[in-house]
Amino acid sequence: MTTADVKGAETTGAPELEDEGLTLPESLSPARAASNRGARTRSFALEDHPRPKSDIEEWRFTPLRRFAPLFEDAATDDRAGDAALDYTVEVPAGAPAAAALAPQQAPRGTALVPEDLPTAIASARTEQALHLVAPRNTAVEEPFQVAVTGRGSERRGNAHIVLETEESSSATFVLNHTGSAQLAENVEMILGANSQMTVIALQDWDDDALHHSTHHARLGRDSKLKHIVVSLGGSAVRVNVIGELSAPGAEVENIGLYFSDADQFLEHRLFVDHAAPNCTSNVAYKGALQGSNARSVWVGDVLIRKEAEGTNTYELNRNLVLTEGARADSVPNLEIETGEIEGAGHAAATGRFDDEQLFYLRSRGIPELEARRLVVRGFFAELIQRIDVPEIREHLFASIEAELSRSMN
Repeated sequence: MTTADVKGAETTGAPELEDEGLTLPESLSPARAASNRGARTRSFALEDHPRPKSDIEEWRFTPLRRFAPLFEDAATDDRAGDAALDYTVEVPAGAPAAAALAPQQAPRGTALVPEDLPTAIASARTEQALHLVAPRNTAVEEPFQVAVTGRGSERRGNAHIVLETEESSSATFVLNHTGSAQLAENVEMILGANSQMTVIALQDWDDDALHHSTHHARLGRDSKLKHIVVSLGGSAVRVNVIGELSAPGAEVENIGLYFSDADQFLEHRLFVDHAAPNCTSNVAYKGALQGSNARSVWVGDVLIRKEAEGTNTYELNRNLVLTEGARADSVPNLEIETGEIEGAGHAAATGRFDDEQLFYLRSRGIPELEARRLVVRGFFAELIQRIDVPEIREHLFASIEAELSRSMN
């Protein structure tokens, strides 16, 4: 096996941040080097998953005390006439009505088999999973909409959502999280042969929400997945995205945007598993941070298995630090088990706000506040423009400006 694990990577001219703990961490650490990323235990049984500890690679960046409530095997805190989470589901014309899947009722559990304790708890504690499907040979034009609203930061919720595009179909699914709760959530994505799926997951929580989410996709032959994660709200949010390219010709595009404020923790982990020949993956995540103890973590794992000849993959992460006291960790990892590939690479960088760009704009008569907004807006614009739902693009630009106004007004 050949393992490529690049430290540092491109820096886009930003100054080094070693004195404030903002450098990219070493990719190849003792915790990291232990084994192949695809070798982790997968099981529905809670007893097969250890309680998270900081010396486990998967959890080494995570503030475990903050996420501790989601490590307990607890039922959803629904009270008489008062649900912990409200769900509003809108199914577009031409698609089957939303259905419910019991545990072990296919296709639930055919792709997502838990790799960690909170994912296993969410699976075990969700009696009825929401199932949305685009039928075979059907292009569903309007997006499926799922609005999840938390009813209180002390309330526990568990969820499992199954999204499916059958053979030669296409659909877009929007998952929007608002309000406040302690939510352990699973999102399972199943793509039939020659189908196309877009998933947009918005974490737009109130400031006191706690959210752990696992998104797991299995792609069929010649299928295409565009997976978009946007994390703006919440006290602590951790989104783990897994994509299995399990049949020839599959393609996945992972896009992510996040904006961490003071005392806010946002973690995004990706695993792209190239397990079949002639597949393509492209990962692009960008984040901004401002305020004391603002924290973000991005870990991107790509595994190219021995049988995955003809693979073409690339992953990128960029972080923009806007104020003192913020920290971003960025770790790209690439494992290659065959030399017969088209291409594989990754890049990551963390830098401060570019004072030269700011000076350039101000020298042309643009006020400082507006100049800062233009720079940050431009930083995110490329990714936002790749979102195909206009109202979400508009919402994101408005949300980013609202985040900026917190510290710049």
